[in-house]
Amino acid sequence: MAQTAFLYLTIFSAFTLTSLFPSTLSRSLSEETTTLLDVSASLTQAHDVLSFNPETLKPLDRQETQAQAHTLTPLNSSFSLQLLPRDALHNSQHKDYESLVLSRLGRDSARVNSLHTKLQLAIQNIKKSDLEPMHTEIRPEDLSTPVVSGVSQGSGEYFTRIGVGTPAKSLYMVLDTGSDINWLQCEPCSDCYQQTDPVFKPTGSSTYHPVTCDSAQCQSLHVSACRADKCLYQVSYGDGSYTVGDFVTETVSFGNSGAIHNVGLGCGHDNEGLFVGAAGLLGLGGGALSLPSQFKATSFSYCLVNRDSSTSSTLEFNSAAPSDSVTAPLLKDSRVETFYYVGLKGFSVGGQPVSVPPSVFEVDESGNGGIIVDSGTAITRLQTEAYNSLRDAFKRLTRDLPSASGFALFDTCYDLSSRSRVQVPTVSFLFAGGKSLSLPAKNYLIPVDSAGTFCFAFAPTSSSPSIIGNVQQQGTRVSYDLANNRVGFSPNKC
Repeated sequence: MAQTAFLYLTIFSAFTLTSLFPSTLSRSLSEETTTLLDVSASLTQAHDVLSFNPETLKPLDRQETQAQAHTLTPLNSSFSLQLLPRDALHNSQHKDYESLVLSRLGRDSARVNSLHTKLQLAIQNIKKSDLEPMHTEIRPEDLSTPVVSGVSQGSGEYFTRIGVGTPAKSLYMVLDTGSDINWLQCEPCSDCYQQTDPVFKPTGSSTYHPVTCDSAQCQSLHVSACRADKCLYQVSYGDGSYTVGDFVTETVSFGNSGAIHNVGLGCGHDNEGLFVGAAGLLGLGGGALSLPSQFKATSFSYCLVNRDSSTSSTLEFNSAAPSDSVTAPLLKDSRVETFYYVGLKGFSVGGQPVSVPPSVFEVDESGNGGIIVDSGTAITRLQTEAYNSLRDAFKRLTRDLPSASGFALFDTCYDLSSRSRVQVPTVSFLFAGGKSLSLPAKNYLIPVDSAGTFCFAFAPTSSSPSIIGNVQQQGTRVSYDLANNRVGFSPNKC
């Protein structure tokens, strides 16, 4: 009788635990504690990116976008665009892979500074009425100057191709979830940087219309001015880079999927230090002037291929997220509508939770804290306390790997020159709701030279917000469910 009672108790206890903590149990049973890093494959890809010729993409990727006779119905139509890494379009002529990485990290630091500046302006309650455009005077003689080459200070790392105007002109545009304003370089140029496609000519489009100063779109700009009742815009990116010009509406077309009319965008005549290779930027943030907001998208998603790869993936709108997505709450802060905050609780390394106070990833009353998902930042930035805990947990489990000196912003590096493959502890994000996302080893141990030095691709910051960068997102379809405030991560869906 006692044995029977004990058996019932055991079965009941097991059932109760499974019912109360199903995700926790399933994760602990299935989570792999180590993952394989293919050292040879990573180094081969690093070598190939230096010799890749962007001209080989032209027959496939430079097909002209045709303006469609029909207009997309934004709430019901789903469509996708090709997405390519920066180095597949712009051959940077670096002498070696180390200099390429240093160039990327330089752009990345500028990018992170611009995001931190944007948040601090909001926290300090600096309103758009307190901001004034830079005194940039476009002189008549400047309007006839040729397009000049600029310096790449921005961090446009992934490009997509759209059509602008009627008839449509095909242009490569940077994808950016950390910005709201859509803009492109326009003739006549006072100062334009080098881009892959011809600079857009407003006079060649029948659907180009300046926006008046009293329009809702002009009033939504953070920095604007007025000239002859035409709205002027300026966007600055925190690193001294900026774009200035006319704010207009135009038709934007998406290949065979159709076109959307009257999209508000900046037509920049003075553009300094931004996004060499691209014609401009598509703002995918949460603000009123972003592309998803303007055509009332219910969702969008992207999958970012490895930046050393010449392959492409897609940017999709209004498509259902993959059924196997690891989902987490998508949070917003009314002070900075642009940013997509995510409900992150912590990390695990080698299957063991890392000790990090959950408050580190929460937005406090002043607006500091929290963590955002960003397509333009490369390296994930974590508050120093969280970073130290994550790094120390990883180092404890990699004592058998030969160490190397730090590199740029990385303080934890390894000499893997004698290895072709190596097992390393699995790093996972732990989201609110109990879901976890295990990262491939190549998403957190990355080569920084061609000799076999690999570094732990996270970095500390003392500023807010923390940022999940695109190196950690590579190979994963990231879905933003705007209707239900959820963000999903689905590995191997490029």
